[in-house]
Amino acid sequence: MKFWNPEIIMPKLPENLYRVEQVRELDRIAIQEFGIPGYELMNRAAMASFRIIRMNWREIDGVAIFCGSGNNAGDGYVLARLMMEARMGVVVHAVAPPSQLKGDALDAFQDYQAIGGKTIDFHPSIEYSANTLIDAILGTGVNREVTGRFAEAIETINQAGKTVISLDIPSGLNADTGVKMGEAVCANATITFIGLKQGIFTGDAPDCCGEIYFSSLDVPEDLYPKVPTTTTLMKDPDFQHRKRCAHKGKFGHVLVVGGSHGFSGAARLSGEAAARIGAGLVSIATQPEHAGYMNVMVPELMCHGVDNQQQLQALIQKATVIVIGPGLGQSKWAKELWQQVMATEDKLLVVDADALNLLAKNVQYKSNWILTPHPGEAARLLGCTTSDIHCDRFAAVSAIQKKFGGCCVLKGAGSLITDGKSILVSTTGNPGMASGGMGDVLTGVIAGLLAQGMGHYQATASSVYLHGKAADQAAEEFGERGMLASDLMVYLRQLVNPK
Repeated sequence: MKFWNPEIIMPKLPENLYRVEQVRELDRIAIQEFGIPGYELMNRAAMASFRIIRMNWREIDGVAIFCGSGNNAGDGYVLARLMMEARMGVVVHAVAPPSQLKGDALDAFQDYQAIGGKTIDFHPSIEYSANTLIDAILGTGVNREVTGRFAEAIETINQAGKTVISLDIPSGLNADTGVKMGEAVCANATITFIGLKQGIFTGDAPDCCGEIYFSSLDVPEDLYPKVPTTTTLMKDPDFQHRKRCAHKGKFGHVLVVGGSHGFSGAARLSGEAAARIGAGLVSIATQPEHAGYMNVMVPELMCHGVDNQQQLQALIQKATVIVIGPGLGQSKWAKELWQQVMATEDKLLVVDADALNLLAKNVQYKSNWILTPHPGEAARLLGCTTSDIHCDRFAAVSAIQKKFGGCCVLKGAGSLITDGKSILVSTTGNPGMASGGMGDVLTGVIAGLLAQGMGHYQATASSVYLHGKAADQAAEEFGERGMLASDLMVYLRQLVNPK
């Protein structure tokens, strides 16, 4: 049989993301309309995996491939044959009996057998001399909890202490939601094919997928428009140099409302972030006793003590964008200021923290705001549990936007953004961001870009991307543990300025 010999494996990930049913449709069209046999696609996937593995893991000393009973197993059997032909030490562990194989996967097994390839029935007590394990057990079809031998195999792989590479998707990970279905392989790398699955970038996926590699398997570019998708990866925003005649009046006025007793730092972080990202002016409306010292380290912030709605209204009139929520609390003072901001019809709003909790109790719909909940706040907005949010983050962010309007950011690993028409998925950020104040910085960044004239969706997407990238740069220089929200300021300033 003549096998595909790819010259280039895509060095960058494509932007479009797909649900499992959409990837299956891509496969169907490639086979039925473009005349590429299913077994040819399987061979291309294995060849792409073989080349990626050889290029990136040069210290391989034996390979153990774990195969299930579907087409994912077929990829594994073809890969095993290619490795045997290359005289690499390879052993296949059959997690499901080969007698269960059908169609292309059966052909793959028989071709592996034809060159003398053998399988060993999987048993959790087996010790592995190979230093590289290949996961070809379950693939993208998992939609219920993994149990039995499959769960045992996944647990064995995770406990082996070896380099683990998953084909298409880590076994046990839901390809649509990114949620572990009970047990899931925690791979060092995932090699995925045809279309990027949306679930490999959010939820539990960042702990399961490792480095992500992609190959289109050289299917025609005309294939992709036949399966449209509204879910994409975020882009790195492109900032232009400012005109030499620019002045502060051209870049908007951000008003941050918040900073109740004990939480003055939250409002200050939002204000500083808005300023560092390029807003022309930044004011903070806060508790009167905070106003005198809040800007000691950042004197450019204009801090105002506010006791009532009338005082706040005077500041609202001057603002281009209003941030409500950082350190706001839910006191009588907070509720009065929240009500005044909610009554504002002609200003752009960024709503976070306790302003979201107040919104959950007093539902409103606006088209001119951006909501930025973390999973706990999202659960309160939808009247459910955080577990419900985690089970399908894509559905959750869409439900919040439909209920409240505007744009919504669902924060977390693989933050999601929607305007009700499409969904963007972030690939920046790291665990060092799990510290107080990070969300306050994000609200300030969003407000700062809005103040400079960016549209709702673009400003939100650019902010989430920049916020995570600033944290990645901070982590690269100093490490993840101990990262503070204020550490991001210098990197945000660098990122927003074109080189």
